[in-house]
Amino acid sequence: MDTLTSLRAFRTVVELGSFVAAAKRLELSTAMVSKHVTRTEQRLGVRLLNRNSRALSLTEEGRVYFERCRTILDDLEATELELGALGSAPRGTLRLTAPTWSAGQRLAALFAEYRRRYPEVVLDVSFEDRVVDLVQEGYDLALRVARNADSLSPLLIARPVCPATFYIAASREYINRNGALKSPEDLKHHDFVAAGSLNSLALVGPRGPFDVPVRVVLRCRSMAGVANAVAAGIGVAPVPAFLFDDPIFKGVLTPVLTEHALERTLYLVYASRKYVSPKMRTFVDFILESVSRFPERKREITEHRAAYASSLRSELR
Repeated sequence: MDTLTSLRAFRTVVELGSFVAAAKRLELSTAMVSKHVTRTEQRLGVRLLNRNSRALSLTEEGRVYFERCRTILDDLEATELELGALGSAPRGTLRLTAPTWSAGQRLAALFAEYRRRYPEVVLDVSFEDRVVDLVQEGYDLALRVARNADSLSPLLIARPVCPATFYIAASREYINRNGALKSPEDLKHHDFVAAGSLNSLALVGPRGPFDVPVRVVLRCRSMAGVANAVAAGIGVAPVPAFLFDDPIFKGVLTPVLTEHALERTLYLVYASRKYVSPKMRTFVDFILESVSRFPERKREITEHRAAYASSLRSELR
């Protein structure tokens, strides 16, 4: 059997703690992964793993062998990446996870432009709002929104991409039915659509940050679900600023309490600065370069604020 494949099989089994998970990662059958580990033990004449139906653990010899395997494979992968960066164009599959609300035309246009530049790279994108374990689940990169880099894992590299402002939104139909919100305290008396387990909203005002309890009537596990629920008139909720200009929501959603925006940052996150492949390096550089050219959206937000102010004046008459 191929010794290099056996090394990779053993390392992956140990890292994932499962023959089934290792087989999925390596795109081999579980039986073949097990055979690689067994043949390695037979060749070395030692037991590397203690295993039963519920758990795996390394023997003393297995711990020594695992550390050597990891060093050998890391050095080999680093060499291959260096040679690839020097002598060939980026290629292969780039696995990316991004929040559901980002699955719009703007990001699709960026993907299209990247593919035109680097046609040998396949983008494998998963849109989901949970925090993915990049290493455990085999992702190269993640797009994540956070208040600041300190709130992300210290084990990850985080590159700021652009501001990600969220405005509390309501549908025009909801405002007509329930009245406009004039202050953050009004949130206590309005129906609220929550993302996940949220029960209060952290806002910032002239006197600094403060929390407002909210009356949750619907919980969604994705921001896309939140935006659609708000558009349907179920309640109010913070949504990304650019959604107000999305063809699906334009003329339906309106921002409220605009002076209490939730200021966040969109980050590109990856596991390590070491062994960055050409496909990862070119994608990170491309996104940072492209986003730096985006036009400022101050005019659009000003228009939204003016429209909301107008609706308030109409109600007060």
